[in-house]
Amino acid sequence: MNASGGIRTAHLFDMAVDLCPQLPFGKGPFGRRVLFGAAGGTFHGPELHGEVLPGGGDWALFDAEGTMRLDVRLTLRTHDGALLHMTYGGRWVAPRPVREALADPSERHRIDPAHYYFRTTPLFETGAESYAWLNGIVCVGSGRLVERGIAYTVDQVL
Repeated sequence: MNASGGIRTAHLFDMAVDLCPQLPFGKGPFGRRVLFGAAGGTFHGPELHGEVLPGGGDWALFDAEGTMRLDVRLTLRTHDGALLHMTYGGRWVAPRPVREALADPSERHRIDPAHYYFRTTPLFETGAESYAWLNGIVCVGSGRLVERGIAYTVDQVL
């Protein structure tokens, strides 16, 4: 914490994830479940960079009010070949007036991210010694929709 008692953060990386066509499971006992599969992507930051491997995704759950609860698992490969398991939960909340525009795949990336709330809490796991420091940190992320998928700014909580 800093002198004023607030939480300090440091930029870890920016990440863009290309998405596969969504797979709707339908409405179940906990809400409407949709898989947003990861088709690939990239991440770039001051201490690490590389690619998002295909195969992960977000097993999202929408509640009756339209809030999406994220359940994401991704595999990142660093520029030097280390594998990082990245998981995060979070919330994506879109006010009713912008939901229709956000549902249009050809237009949703044009919606100003200030019109919706998209926050995440990434954690990492790796056996790579040079990146073992990631195993002990907590992060926060801010997401936004982009043309081919989603993008995040991820900060380490200090």
